[in-house]
Amino acid sequence: MKSNSNPLVAPMLEYLTLPDNLLPPVAPYSHAVRAGDFLFVTGQLSEDPQTGEVVTGPIEEQTRRVMENLRLVLEQAGTGFDRVVMSRVFVTDFRYYEAVNAVYASYFQAGRLPCRTTVGVLGLAGFGDVEIDLVVYCGD
Repeated sequence: MKSNSNPLVAPMLEYLTLPDNLLPPVAPYSHAVRAGDFLFVTGQLSEDPQTGEVVTGPIEEQTRRVMENLRLVLEQAGTGFDRVVMSRVFVTDFRYYEAVNAVYASYFQAGRLPCRTTVGVLGLAGFGDVEIDLVVYCGD
């Protein structure tokens, strides 16, 4: 049986930006891009969703804000943390590692944790201390 799908045709792409100027982009990017069955979520900082200003302070508060910002993007895309297959965590100091892990883990079901990479960096945009991006499976 001959397939009608052309392997040279790129999957349909959908560019998502949050409505009502929530998390206003500070650079030329979309909050997420859906490519076929996958959603690629831009790295989120501890930005106040109304002002776009990075909130500094205790790393637990920054991480919680990052995860809530990710939740906003996931909800806009019609999905949730239970569909995340990969995440990348960027921290400016590995002394924050355990505190970031504790907050991060609270957003996922035990036994259904996504793959993950954690990277130490010298700095992040807006001078935050933690940034997280996601890859989400949105297929059936």
